[in-house]
Amino acid sequence: MAQDGGKVAVVWGAGGGIGAGLVRALLARGDVAQIYAGSRDGRAGAGMAGVTPFAYDLMDEASIAGAVARMGGRLDLVIVASGVLHDAAHGVAPEKSLRAIDGAAMARVLAVNTIGPALIAKHTLARLPRDRRAVWAALSARVGSIGDNRLGGWHAYRASKAALNMLIANFAIETARTHPHAVIAALHPGTVASDLSAPFRAGVAPDRLFTPDISAGHLLRVLDGLTPGESGGLYAWDGARVPW
Repeated sequence: MAQDGGKVAVVWGAGGGIGAGLVRALLARGDVAQIYAGSRDGRAGAGMAGVTPFAYDLMDEASIAGAVARMGGRLDLVIVASGVLHDAAHGVAPEKSLRAIDGAAMARVLAVNTIGPALIAKHTLARLPRDRRAVWAALSARVGSIGDNRLGGWHAYRASKAALNMLIANFAIETARTHPHAVIAALHPGTVASDLSAPFRAGVAPDRLFTPDISAGHLLRVLDGLTPGESGGLYAWDGARVPW
């Protein structure tokens, strides 16, 4: 543990495109001494100096709690980069109308996008230092904004991200009572060239389709600029606050 020689960061979902990009971006920073990189198989970040890979199951709270327990002391930066939009193995795909809603598929999306991050928060927020700035963030999406919704559809994904946004607001309120310097935020990364967006980015302008590394750089810059007074919000990759 690098308790005194630099920040300790944790990336949950480091096996995905954005998560892997975040690990690489954090490694390039001079203020981060230790990175924990979590993935389903525990191999994300393996062989990278300064990175400790760990395995966890987002659907199993005991595995989350066990992973956190093995991290030791304080955590200065926690980012939840996991999520699901489509998953053929579990019958998950964005619904074009309410007729396409499937209970089992919706439950899967909510479990991954909402409940999983909530369980991670349950076991990590208390590990943030109380005497200085610390950050806890989760990837959300603009389509989870109720106020910004003009198209409808994508019911399960929108609902899961809207629920995550509410949890972020709740966590910020509760954490401020014990960790007044903490920043809790939801992040909209834009459209990133990853497996999650692959079937849905044909019409995205080239200058708005980000590589995972470019996306990671944007997101870390946004987090660097947020103050405790801005805790609890949803912020886009360019720093703009997205309405609930």
